Amino acid sequence: MHAPPDSTTRLPIGSDADLAWVRRQVRQAAADLGFSLVQQTKLVTAASELARNALVHGGGGHMEMTPLSDGARRGLRLSFVDAGPGIRDVELALTDGYTSGGGLGLGLSGSRRLVQEFTLESRPGQGTTVTVTDWVAGLPSPRAGAP
Repeated sequence: MHAPPDSTTRLPIGSDADLAWVRRQVRQAAADLGFSLVQQTKLVTAASELARNALVHGGGGHMEMTPLSDGARRGLRLSFVDAGPGIRDVELALTDGYTSGGGLGLGLSGSRRLVQEFTLESRPGQGTTVTVTDWVAGLPSPRAGAP
């Protein structure tokens, strides 16, 4: 899984306007890579949820967007980073219906279902990083055929 040098784009997440900008940039990057409209919508939805979490629960942060290429495979990795209070119980936070605020409780668990790869790292008092990766449909993911 290799990205071209200097291809990571870093976007701030500090306001509702930034959330809209993140959605537009993710949609454009996914379209440029050849993601189907359905895949684009799923990825933009996950990005929107994760960016909103970084803003609302993490006090803001940034998203790093990296196009990926592994031979014939193309993908997009998005990392949402904040320096907020962190998540005390990650397993609970990933449970459908769990909410720490007034939301529907679908942000993290829903985002995880919308993408092919999902990782969450959080330390109380030190912030949270959620990284999602999706690969263009019709192309095998790097894990395909792995033992």
